[in-house]
Amino acid sequence: MLSRPAFPPRAFLRTRCERFDPFDLASALLLAALAAAALLLFRHYAISNDEEVQHRYGELIIAYYASGFTDTRVFTFGNLYLYGGLFDIIAVLLSRTLPVDPYVIRHLLCALIGVGGIGAAWATARLIGGPRAGLIAVAALAVCGPYFGGMFNHTKDIPFAAAAIGATYFLLRAARDLPQPRLRHVLGFGILLGAALGLRAMGLLLLLYLPAAVALYAPRTAYGESLRFLYRSAAAFLPALALAYLIMIAAWPWAALAVLNPVRALFAFAHFHYPIRTMLGGESYSMAEAPRWYVPTYLAIKLPLALLIGAALGFVLALAGGKRADPRAILRRRETLFVAFIALFPVACQVIAHGPAFTGLRHFLFVVPPLAVLAGLGFDDLLRWLAIRLRVLATAALAGIGMWFAWDGITLVRLHPYEYLFYNPLVGGLQGAQRNYEGDYWVNIMNEAVDGLEAYIARTNKDPRQIFTVAVCGERLPFEKEAQPPLQYTADWDRADFFIAPTQMNCDRAMLGKPIITIERLGVVIGVVKDMRGLSIEARWPPLEMARKPAGPPAAKKNL
Repeated sequence: MLSRPAFPPRAFLRTRCERFDPFDLASALLLAALAAAALLLFRHYAISNDEEVQHRYGELIIAYYASGFTDTRVFTFGNLYLYGGLFDIIAVLLSRTLPVDPYVIRHLLCALIGVGGIGAAWATARLIGGPRAGLIAVAALAVCGPYFGGMFNHTKDIPFAAAAIGATYFLLRAARDLPQPRLRHVLGFGILLGAALGLRAMGLLLLLYLPAAVALYAPRTAYGESLRFLYRSAAAFLPALALAYLIMIAAWPWAALAVLNPVRALFAFAHFHYPIRTMLGGESYSMAEAPRWYVPTYLAIKLPLALLIGAALGFVLALAGGKRADPRAILRRRETLFVAFIALFPVACQVIAHGPAFTGLRHFLFVVPPLAVLAGLGFDDLLRWLAIRLRVLATAALAGIGMWFAWDGITLVRLHPYEYLFYNPLVGGLQGAQRNYEGDYWVNIMNEAVDGLEAYIARTNKDPRQIFTVAVCGERLPFEKEAQPPLQYTADWDRADFFIAPTQMNCDRAMLGKPIITIERLGVVIGVVKDMRGLSIEARWPPLEMARKPAGPPAAKKNL
């Protein structure tokens, strides 16, 4: 005869539910919704300007290894050798295994990694501040246009951002147990540190954060005891560093040629001078001439105000909490300031060194997840302070924060699939930013423009055998991946039948013609298709452009 359980099943389920925090449940549901959104939306985004060369770089890395290190074309392929190719290697291998277009694979893979980065931000905020802080961090990052919009085709910057915040989480987990951290946390840090280094040399910053984290938890005792703690802690992280190095050199062949090559790459980036122009406050600058405040300005105007205010709260309240003697409060304060350090230090370095600026926030997306963590901690601190005084006020404030994030989420829905064009009210949103700041630099409008042009030709063309040539202010591959006959790419702008261009850097004004399709979001035109048929060469070009017209089309902008 079967014995009865010690307590009824309903009581067991009730006990399990009571142990599961409702904020954790909400976070899990939100992360699941983001994963579902990634699966549903990843085909909506055009191939970015860099993806063709990045994918080729991955192929050359694989060819280098497959040839027994004799095929060295990877070291002469532009300046790509200065980057790790971890994402590109994985994408190439998957494309050779799956019967799917490689760029479809790249976009889905990048989107899922981006969701993983949001999960890592949740885990970091929850570790420091608890379930409610974790939920707020997830919401802050999920409705951040530059991050969410970048998840689908920023295949270098989003994976790096995800790896960096994941490494930060495992670093904090391991550091809490120093001088004897758990092996799984040490190895987790090593894997993600290696992944970050296998994507960008900027991952070297994590090596700077490691001693900072050890110092954060070092005992304030006698000199000899502190020294033993530091020695044992350093030894504990050696497996992580060895694992990270192996991953890095596997994904970055040039880094394996000399121990100091990653450092050389980092300094090389500080002196890049691509012929790329960028917009800041209505002024056009070359990337080498952009003012020192370029990156801080874009952080201030591209990130949602809720995220910025929450992050500021987290930083200020951590600085102001020095008199609390509760060990848990002291630990939270120190870890919050550590997160603030890893968010602000790279920006401070860029400002002080006056390094070149790369197309808005693109190369600084990795500081956004730590800022979202700070926002979660800041708003959670505010809510705890309010709850001590009047619980109903804290409940109302939490509802208000949720509605604030929801409003930003609605804005992203209205922008889709151009979420990365989000600007906050400090510059009047996208309307105020138009032609004053960076626009659609990835030419994401390509898919919508081509689809609209195909529909237009289907309505107006009476000869199904006629071919129509199209010039694009962008790269050839994104057009050809989307276009079907009778559309055909041409590099001869003087004789093209149609012209596709974003409004980024006024590329839509590079040629005259009859606008037949305008692509708009939030009442702002972000791209056009022009009918050039019947126009002479002189009539196609504005007077100033005609005077300095090149022999061929203007060179497509590279954003490496």
